[in-house]
Amino acid sequence: MNWWSNLDKKKKAYIGGFAVIISVMLWAFVSAGVITHDFNRSQLSVDKDRQEALINGIILTETKDAKKYWEIYGETGSYDSNNEVALMDNVIGNFYKDNKVAMSFQSSKGTYNAARKIIILYNDTFVVLEDGTTLLADRLRYAGSDQPIIATGNVQITREQSFLATADEVEISPNFDSFKISGKTTSKIFDSKEKK
Repeated sequence: MNWWSNLDKKKKAYIGGFAVIISVMLWAFVSAGVITHDFNRSQLSVDKDRQEALINGIILTETKDAKKYWEIYGETGSYDSNNEVALMDNVIGNFYKDNKVAMSFQSSKGTYNAARKIIILYNDTFVVLEDGTTLLADRLRYAGSDQPIIATGNVQITREQSFLATADEVEISPNFDSFKISGKTTSKIFDSKEKK
């Protein structure tokens, strides 16, 4: 005699449901193994204490004693906890003086080193100072509110239509009120007749 035929409909339904649940769990287990087959290998190659995050729309800012020093926004970015560095793409931001924007910037790439508190902008960096002075550079380095900002590589400075200079390096004062050009430089001051 067949044991299946001796079971009532209710017991057959329970056994069928249990078989379906076991099948689904087995399928999920196999699928998880296929999806994460490289996971353990990649975990072994990374330090146990390391954390890395990939972020869309990263915003960093420094504020102390209700005084804002800077803010930086990256369209995309990543953060690595081992070296405490945030890498950002398509960066825009501001440096502040007395809680007012004193300098704005835009760059295709930027980094922020949280341990050393240094911002570095790379490639196509464009800066506008509060007085209307603009600056183009390959690289810009900010190491704190009491340190000068250093711009290097193909630096070009323009102040309205009265001043144009090129330099290897420009040092912008911590107060954003003056700058010093160095290296191979050229400069031109336009008088009112030369202005367009």
